[in-house]
Amino acid sequence: MSRGLTRYMEIIPLNPPFSKGEISCPTLEKGVRGGFERLFRVKQEHRREAKLKSRFNAVVRFYKQQGRMPSFSEIGEMLGLRSKNSVFKFVNRLEEMGVVERDHTGRLIPRSLVSGIRVLGTVEAGFPSAAEEELADTLSFDDLLVENREATFLLKVSGDSMIEAGILPGDMVIVDRSQAPKSGNIVIAEVDGEWTMKYLRKRGDMATLVPANPKYKTIRPKSELKIAGVVTAVVRKYK
Repeated sequence: MSRGLTRYMEIIPLNPPFSKGEISCPTLEKGVRGGFERLFRVKQEHRREAKLKSRFNAVVRFYKQQGRMPSFSEIGEMLGLRSKNSVFKFVNRLEEMGVVERDHTGRLIPRSLVSGIRVLGTVEAGFPSAAEEELADTLSFDDLLVENREATFLLKVSGDSMIEAGILPGDMVIVDRSQAPKSGNIVIAEVDGEWTMKYLRKRGDMATLVPANPKYKTIRPKSELKIAGVVTAVVRKYK
């Protein structure tokens, strides 16, 4: 008898664990059961992902419609979550996904609720040439324009005193109040009780606010000058 056949016979049970009319195969049963369990887990995972996506989309709709993030109680009401713990778990999941974060008060602020836009390359603005169409990356304007989200806010521009700095009426400016204002920065300032946006010029202890339009005069504070933040970017919508 060959050695291989001997090994085969050693694993054949002398008394098979099934009787007449009953077929039992533990290995097959285990395999089938394992397959069903894996299928069940996959379906469960798909259901969880679909529920998370649906809830995430509800938060995005709220943000787009209201222009702000919902409070925790509003999230619970909006999603039908009665338990505060369920709301916290959902918010924690959004934080893990990197789409929201909390400020120092615990209030939610958006990070990347809107997905990035594809960057296709560069286009020559000085002399006509074809734009490069090679896909390079995706870009979130939040990531590009905002360095300190918690200390950043938007203002809509009125007036034309900064027109030669490329800031036109109707533009939006992004202001970072965490940056130390330096001479030459465009700042949002309260001077003698009036708010304005101008270039900050410093000479010794003297500070002045300089417009970027010859129609306007340089402002020299008489009693008080407060800097609210440094303008870091300007956003213009054409259509």
